[in-house]
Amino acid sequence: MAVRLPRPHRFDVYVAVAGLLGGLLLWGIGLGVRPADEPMVLFGGRWPLLAPLAVTAGCELLRRAAPRTGLLIGTGALVLDTMTQGSLVTVLMYTDLMYAAVLYGPPASARRIPWITGLLTVAATVVPFAVWRVPEALLIGVAVGIVSFAPASTGLIVRSHREAAEAARLRAEQTALLAEMDRVQAVTAERSRMARELHDMVANHLSAIAIHSTAALSLDDPATTRQALGVIRENSVEGLAEMRRLIGILRDTGGDTGPAAAPTLDGLGALVDGARANGLDVTLEAAHGEGLPAPVELAAYRIVQESLTNALKHASDGPVRVTLARHDHVLRVEVTSPYGDRDAPRAPGSGAGLVGMRERAALLHGSFEAGAERAADGKIWTVRATLPLTEGD
Repeated sequence: MAVRLPRPHRFDVYVAVAGLLGGLLLWGIGLGVRPADEPMVLFGGRWPLLAPLAVTAGCELLRRAAPRTGLLIGTGALVLDTMTQGSLVTVLMYTDLMYAAVLYGPPASARRIPWITGLLTVAATVVPFAVWRVPEALLIGVAVGIVSFAPASTGLIVRSHREAAEAARLRAEQTALLAEMDRVQAVTAERSRMARELHDMVANHLSAIAIHSTAALSLDDPATTRQALGVIRENSVEGLAEMRRLIGILRDTGGDTGPAAAPTLDGLGALVDGARANGLDVTLEAAHGEGLPAPVELAAYRIVQESLTNALKHASDGPVRVTLARHDHVLRVEVTSPYGDRDAPRAPGSGAGLVGMRERAALLHGSFEAGAERAADGKIWTVRATLPLTEGD
């Protein structure tokens, strides 16, 4: 099987071609080479130095695709170059191979190469000076440091800066993603809150309108019809006023006009009176005291309102009891109504009311339950909610 060579980067091709042409130019005019009478020159003449020049230029093609392989082969070419009269371009291309091996190589190599080249620089400085005892021997260590340690250290510094910049970019992307997720969650929560408010505001009035309009159509009694039409008109006007209040809140842009105040438990009396006007036999027992948090008051009011709406739509004839009691830093809300086994409800419903009440209790870290129970006077439908009055209860 043929070995597939890595495809070189376009910039690496330009570097290799430029290095090869520059080396040939210096070779042609006889610059950048050592004298032939130096002790290290084993292969004198001009032609032998072209081999390491060509090999090093070929290694430049691997500076990104296979940096460690390019550095290994380039090291052999540099050793061969020291045995000839040498070329300055070959040395320069080798420093680029060292730099690229640290910059583009694996993280392990990027950490080890500067240490290895640093030790080689120290050894090349100490050993020749200890052997020959002449100051000129220190130049060997300087040359080794310039050729190996300096480009390796530069590559490590550049790599560290690039990694830091990439980490900062990833953190910025993660921050932007978290911000977008928070925005979507905030929009979803606000839409849910608006849906609950809209449902709780108009469901009671529309249910009363539906029930009394059904009575007006089914009974051929002018007095009953007139009374039903009066109730219908009253609920439609109140429902329209509630709708306008909600629309006003949504349209408010933060000017001088503030949003209308949210309902509180002080309005339970009017709420119960409205339920009685719609035909329910309601009894209210409120012992909630004063100084309740506004979110708790709103949630309790809406739970009672929705419970009365469900009683108006689904309950059998009989008493409806609303009880509010404050015990051990919690507010307990209970609404009971007669439960009738009927094939269909008296008004259409989608079950959104129970979902809304459960969500209101959950937002305050409270509990909610609703269901049919056995009682002494028959089967009843009970709604219970426990709302903490302090954070964390």
